[in-house]
Amino acid sequence: MKTLKLTTLGLLVLAATSVAQAGTWSLGASALVSPDPYRGNNDRVYPVPIINYEGDDFYFRSLTAGYYLWKDEQNQLSVMAFYNPLHFKASDSDDRHMKQLSNRHSTVMAGVSYTHKEDWGSIRTSFAGDILDNSNGLIADAAYLFPITAGAWSFTPGAGVTWNSANQNDYYFGVSGSESNRSGYKRYTADDSWNPYVELTARYQINSSWNAFFTGRYIRLSDEVKDSPMIDKSYSGLLWTGVTYTF
Repeated sequence: MKTLKLTTLGLLVLAATSVAQAGTWSLGASALVSPDPYRGNNDRVYPVPIINYEGDDFYFRSLTAGYYLWKDEQNQLSVMAFYNPLHFKASDSDDRHMKQLSNRHSTVMAGVSYTHKEDWGSIRTSFAGDILDNSNGLIADAAYLFPITAGAWSFTPGAGVTWNSANQNDYYFGVSGSESNRSGYKRYTADDSWNPYVELTARYQINSSWNAFFTGRYIRLSDEVKDSPMIDKSYSGLLWTGVTYTF
């Protein structure tokens, strides 16, 4: 399975470099911090190299790649794939009960995304499913964003909601009968859920080529997730910051 994951991500990178004959490239370095909702101290910091390309037909944005089906000044419709880093490794947990559970693996999701832009802001939507047969789950997302520019700074606050299917939640947060026997946790089967969130992206134009950015998202977990014996937080989210060079 690990080989399949690396192969899939490799194909996305190869696709980016093979079609990118004209457009805007950005390279950079960043760090991604993901507060983990699982019991125990599991928060992780991921170094993420930035390789971005934006063209008329194709885009590649570090963890996401897509092909435009429709693109104009107001509308962007694309098929896309992205890496979902959520995972649980039992041996990394400092909770003795959690150590008895099975691992949950990160995966690659693929689907469609649509963005509509107006003077009053943007609507961003997406729908994707697991293509590596880890969770066999589905995720849908809808958000409203409003960009603000102030000199060299730009800010984009937003609010949205994510829907996770029952398969998605049950894989990452459910407790099977065998896991219950090993860990002492009550057996738990998760249903689908709606998780609201707020986010903010800030960018600073250092000069014509260099940019610094910060993205933060706070996710309020639904009862379907919080009721799992694996979970001891009411929230999740991410912090992502780095610098890029555009040429």
